[in-house]
Amino acid sequence: MRRALAGIALAVTSMVALSFLVPLALLVREQARDRVTTAAEQRAAALSPVLALTTRRADVQQAVAELGSADQLAVRLPDGGFVGTPHAPEEALDRAVRGRETLAVDTSDGWAYLQPVVLRGERVAVVEAYVPAADLTRGVAASWGVMALLAVGLVGGSVLVADRLGARVVRSSRGLKRASLALGSGDLGVRVEPDGPPELQEAGAAFNTMADRVVDLLAVERELVADLSHRLRTPLTALYLEADRMGATPSAQRVTEAAGQLERELDSIIAAARTPLAAAQLTGTGPGTAKPCDVAEVVAMRLDFWSVLAAQQERPFERSLTPRPTPVAFPEDDLAAVVDALIGNVFRHTPQGTRFVVRVERRDRHVHLTVDDAGPGVADPEAALTRGVSVGGSTGLGLDIVARAARAADGELTITRAPLGGARVTVSFALADGSAAGGAGR
Repeated sequence: MRRALAGIALAVTSMVALSFLVPLALLVREQARDRVTTAAEQRAAALSPVLALTTRRADVQQAVAELGSADQLAVRLPDGGFVGTPHAPEEALDRAVRGRETLAVDTSDGWAYLQPVVLRGERVAVVEAYVPAADLTRGVAASWGVMALLAVGLVGGSVLVADRLGARVVRSSRGLKRASLALGSGDLGVRVEPDGPPELQEAGAAFNTMADRVVDLLAVERELVADLSHRLRTPLTALYLEADRMGATPSAQRVTEAAGQLERELDSIIAAARTPLAAAQLTGTGPGTAKPCDVAEVVAMRLDFWSVLAAQQERPFERSLTPRPTPVAFPEDDLAAVVDALIGNVFRHTPQGTRFVVRVERRDRHVHLTVDDAGPGVADPEAALTRGVSVGGSTGLGLDIVARAARAADGELTITRAPLGGARVTVSFALADGSAAGGAGR
C-alpha cells in the first residue's frame, strides 16, 4: 500500500508540475528575449533624432559610441556607407531603404532590428540594433534550473508525505491483522490501540468490542457447561444408590465402575469450563499440546469395557489391533471418548446380536481406527455428521465429537458401507512427531 500511495503521489504531482513548468519555462524564455530586444529598439529610436539633425560620419560615430558599442549598433548612411559593423543581410537593408519599413530579422548568430529614418530630400538612413544570440537567452538556463529544483522538491515532498501516510495506514492494518490472528488462535486478552485514519480507528474500536463480546459469550458458555454438568450429579447419585441396593453382584460392580467414570468425566468438564484456557482448548478455540498416547492400547482398554455388555447382548465382535506402536499427539481421555462414541453408536443403533469389528491399522503417517457393523447402515452419511440434525433419532453429537477430534489430530472421519453390510466408520489420526518413519513391534 505504501508503494501504491507513493506511486500515485509521484504521478499526480509530476503531471501537475509539468502542466505548470512547461508554459512557465516558455514564458521565461520569451520575457528574456523581449527584454533585450526592447532595449535594442530603444537604442535605435534614440539615434533617429541625431540622424535627423546631421549625417556627418564623425557626429554619427560619436552618437553611436554614446548609445552602445559599435558591434551592437550600426547606421547605414544615405550615401551607402556604414558607421559600425552591420549584421543584417544586405537584402534586408535594401528592403528597409526601399520600403521604408521597420524590420526585425533573425540571423545565424543573433537578432537584428532595422529602423529606417527618412531625411530631407527623400534620403533614407537605416539604424541597425543588433543583439547576439547569447544575450537573447541570458539567464534562461538559470531560471529553468531553479524551476526544475522546485519541481523536484515538490514531487519529492509529496511522495514523502504520501509514504508517511501510507506507513501509518499499513502499521494500523498490520496491528489489526496480528490482533485478529491472535484472537483466532485463542488469545482472548488481545486488544488493539485504534490508530491511523478514522476508518481504521473505527475498525480497531469495533475489533475491541467484538473481542469483549467473545470473552463475555465464552464466559456464559463456560458457566452453562459447568452448571449443566453439575446438574448431572443428581442422577449420578441415584445410580450409586441403585448399585448399593443391588448388593455385591457383577452388575452392581459394573454400574459402580460406569458411574465412577462418569463422575470423573463430569469433574474434568467442570474444571475445564471454569478455566478459560482449558475451556478454549475443549471447544477447539485455543492452542494446546497433549501428551502422546497409543491408539491400539486405548482401543484395547475400551474394548475390554464394552465386551461385558456385548456378551450380555450376544453381540459377536472381532478386534484387529496392529502390533506396531501407534502414538498420536492426542489426550488419552479424549481418544477414549472417541472410541466409546463409535462403539456406543453400534450398541445404540443396531439390534441386539449384531456383529461388529474394530480395527487399528498403522499406515504411512496416520493411524486408522475402523469400526464395522452388520446393522442397517447409514443411508445419509452427510446428515449423520451434522451436529444436532443426525439420523436415527440421535442428536448427532457423538459423530460430531469424533469428527472434531479427528480434525484436531490432523486426520479425518469417513462413513462408508462395511463388508458386513452395515456402516463402516473410519477415523484417522496423524502419528506423533518422530514416529511417522516407522517403529519396532510391541
